[in-house]
Amino acid sequence: RRDRTMASRGLTEEAVSAICKEGDPITKDFMMQQTMLRVKDPARSLAFYTGVLGMTLLQKIDFSSMRFTNYFLGYEEKADIPEDVRERTAWTFSRRATVELTHNWGSEKDENLSYNSGNSEPRGLVSHIGIAVPDLEAACKVFEEQGVTFDLAFIQDPDGYWIEILSPCNMVSLMLP
Repeated sequence: RRDRTMASRGLTEEAVSAICKEGDPITKDFMMQQTMLRVKDPARSLAFYTGVLGMTLLQKIDFSSMRFTNYFLGYEEKADIPEDVRERTAWTFSRRATVELTHNWGSEKDENLSYNSGNSEPRGLVSHIGIAVPDLEAACKVFEEQGVTFDLAFIQDPDGYWIEILSPCNMVSLMLP
């Protein structure tokens, strides 16, 4: 027997309204801070996220004893990044929606290593992240000029992660009748 809350294309509006609750008052200041992606070659990935997507490197943190480095990127002004490492760390972790690229040292030398992007079996993990752009056509032109792999509204980073490129204004006409 089929669950009555399921419509042919997902949950009904009534079911969604019944399921979604107000969070505890403590959650009012919570925010989405980061999405972590494992990268094989940080030089290729940093060139992509800064040069192709225009993100700014906010902070690099080495974890020598565990042999990995985290690179935090976001859409922030370089001039706003604090010089002092303690201030920069607090500032970096107070930014909304950053990307954390995690590089396990030596992975760039392993020809057989590739990370599961969530789009191949087993499915899951990240699948994709989304970047809003003011001019979709202009962005796609730049991606084509830079030889970026893309399919419809998605481009692919050096590790195979898909990045949805969307225009907030166009989303209304795509999503609503």
